[in-house]
Amino acid sequence: MFIETPRLVLRPWAERDIEAFALVNADPEVRRYYYPAILTPAETCTMLAECDRHLQTHGFGFVAVERKEDGAFIGGLGLSSTGDEIPGGPHVEIGWILGREHWRKGYAFEAASACLAYAWSTLGLLQVIGYTSSINTPSRALMQRLGMRSDPQEDFLDVTVPEGNPLRPHVLYRIDRPTQAI
Repeated sequence: MFIETPRLVLRPWAERDIEAFALVNADPEVRRYYYPAILTPAETCTMLAECDRHLQTHGFGFVAVERKEDGAFIGGLGLSSTGDEIPGGPHVEIGWILGREHWRKGYAFEAASACLAYAWSTLGLLQVIGYTSSINTPSRALMQRLGMRSDPQEDFLDVTVPEGNPLRPHVLYRIDRPTQAI
């Protein structure tokens, strides 16, 4: 999976990304809406290996994002398959995690928009979902800006997060392929 936007490149993970992504995953502010909150470098390596396996198996995945201008590593973004842990699953979901220094520059919207266009035109998907903890207002705002919609009846408790943790309640968003993409 390789996608270019005016400012960014979405591409498979490379060895050079591991250290930079481990730093992103070690930042408590970046990971404040994720459970577990912080990942070790070894956990980041395991995550990237899983992302690579998913990409090889499905032809799409959660990939590295870099800035064209200078090759700077921005973070990760992409599509992945969910299982039955998400209500109504399995689904294909879109997700992202960017380094803090790259927030509020429009990178997530630019990359996610291109990723959705890829889902419609190249993969032929009819729908993509996104989900996050209900208190994650930045990601929820991005999903809404992308045109994703939620239905409070589809909100769910993430069973991978312990009871009583404020990250357990989740909101499910959906977006259907636009009719002009057919």
